[in-house]
Amino acid sequence: MQLYNKLSSKEREQLIEQAGEERLTLSFYKYHQLKDPKAFRDDLFIHWNRLDVLGRINVAHEGINAQLSVPAKKFEAFKTVLDSIDFLKDVRLNIAIEHYAKAFLKLKIKVRPKIVHDGLNDSSFDVTDKGVHVDAMKFNELIEDPNTVLVDMRNHYESEIGHFKNAVTPDVDTFRQSLDIIEEDLKDHKEDKNLVMYCTGGIRCEKASAYYKHKGFKKVYQLEGGIIEYARQVKDQNLENKFFGKNFVFDDRRSEKISDDVIAQCHQCGKTCDTHVNCANDGCHLLFIQCEDCAKMMEGCCSTDCKDIIQLPYEEQKRLRSGRPAGNRKFKKGRSPVLKFK
Repeated sequence: MQLYNKLSSKEREQLIEQAGEERLTLSFYKYHQLKDPKAFRDDLFIHWNRLDVLGRINVAHEGINAQLSVPAKKFEAFKTVLDSIDFLKDVRLNIAIEHYAKAFLKLKIKVRPKIVHDGLNDSSFDVTDKGVHVDAMKFNELIEDPNTVLVDMRNHYESEIGHFKNAVTPDVDTFRQSLDIIEEDLKDHKEDKNLVMYCTGGIRCEKASAYYKHKGFKKVYQLEGGIIEYARQVKDQNLENKFFGKNFVFDDRRSEKISDDVIAQCHQCGKTCDTHVNCANDGCHLLFIQCEDCAKMMEGCCSTDCKDIIQLPYEEQKRLRSGRPAGNRKFKKGRSPVLKFK
């Protein structure tokens, strides 16, 4: 039986266009001790492939983390499959504010060491012993409390285009780096301060909350459902929106607008801008912020060197990047000496 995707992204894109169907973009996660992640992964693929579900899903002994695109007319069938799995019954689904049919082009379910790469070798804490989950209303109250320290648990390129009022936004490349920085900065306030955290959909905060409880913090909170669910509750309940800018997302949309504020700048000219792009040179693929004027002048590239390379014949471009690591591993996201205004 086929347990992996055989179609190319281009072929999948054509099928999506031909179908012309509405698709829902959503995400969910659940920490749970899985005895056999491989068997669980294969079973999921069989069910979801039949429903034309697309997305990126990581499965590990510690649970599941999923970003998906589901045909709207098959959503109930998809939900039935989830509810048939004991630990996923009634799991919270973070439904995107904006839907894009081509957010994902393949179904990729991978078995990983962890569902959130944290770099931790400490197995002495329980990831299910999490902090207090708070909804948007309670979150708004907490972050106005002078006794609260609000921490953005995302990376620099995410918080750069959007973050909450008064949030601490560590200038980090990885989730693991944030853990040590926050612990060090708040080491004298483990008992008296409210440590309130948020991230995109909640998964990083949930692990972080368990980690900080393990490290002795007494008042640990996390925004349930992350920024995605916060934006939904703010709209549905007519609450004050305390998030400025865009929420970075990990699909082809790259971001969702949460407020009209533009808080970032083009990395090439400094103009106010919050549009992330990937360098048009496939041998680079650097993620950075680029305004429309620079995109036109630089032909979608991050540097003049990359601009020169994309003018070469395809075979020559292929030869130049042969044997080199993939661009998104070669460069750190949003960091390069060629980006003058980063």
